[in-house]
Amino acid sequence: MIKPVKKIVLPVAGLGTRFLPATKAIPKEMLPVLDKPLIQYAVEEALEAGIEEIILVTGRNKQVMEDHFDHAYELERILQEKGKEEALELSRSMLLEEGRITYVRQMRPRGLGHAIWCARSFVNDSPFAVALPDDLIKGKPGVLKQMIQAYNEVGGNIIATMDVAKEDTSKYGVITPGESSGKLTEVKGLVEKPHPEDAPSTEAVVGRYILQPEVMEHLAAKEIGAGGEIQLTDALDKLIGNQPFHALNFEGKRFDCGSKIGWLMANLSMAGDDPILASQMRQLITFQ
Repeated sequence: MIKPVKKIVLPVAGLGTRFLPATKAIPKEMLPVLDKPLIQYAVEEALEAGIEEIILVTGRNKQVMEDHFDHAYELERILQEKGKEEALELSRSMLLEEGRITYVRQMRPRGLGHAIWCARSFVNDSPFAVALPDDLIKGKPGVLKQMIQAYNEVGGNIIATMDVAKEDTSKYGVITPGESSGKLTEVKGLVEKPHPEDAPSTEAVVGRYILQPEVMEHLAAKEIGAGGEIQLTDALDKLIGNQPFHALNFEGKRFDCGSKIGWLMANLSMAGDDPILASQMRQLITFQ
């Protein structure tokens, strides 16, 4: 029997050094893409997929993210007094039922695997999703919903993958592919950031996962992997052969908003979806 996925872990404790000085006091997950911060896109995607419990793994100076999902009483009062109902509604747009978002602190950055392990007490024995807010993925339906639909058919572990250039495999976790059926490919192996000449394929893992709770047992060993960090990929590799494990070649466009060019392209893409902004951008570009 396949247990439903109702929990998600969002690792948001990173330092965001590629966006300094902007991220000196503002978490990179709060950088706006058009009119919403990155973290909001990830939460909205999770809610669309039917996720009920959201677990944020935070670090120091991340309290602003907690505030974003809470009431801003002074702002709401001022907007109400001024009759700005549309703005008031937007300010309340991410208020969720109490208890649906929980926060756990990662004391120091030790890698993605360690961040996931920090959420073990909230995950317990349930399957769970993971989303990296840095990876903004435009898709209809959202990627997490696509993954849960596939999970409900095959169970086990599912990772989102996309094809990358051979020379870029050193930037990603890369799978050893098995048999394919539709959008799903059996995963025979996983390696973190292989040199291009050693990469088993060009199918790279992007920041969406559906995982079984047994991964926490392997993460608890705190084995050091690539980059001197505790890698989630290494723990996942140990599940292969013991549980169903598939890669989903998702439908959608992924933007690496951990990089400046990826963040810029995401803003342009989102603006292009708005008819008014798209028209204004064309006029501005023509004028320039």
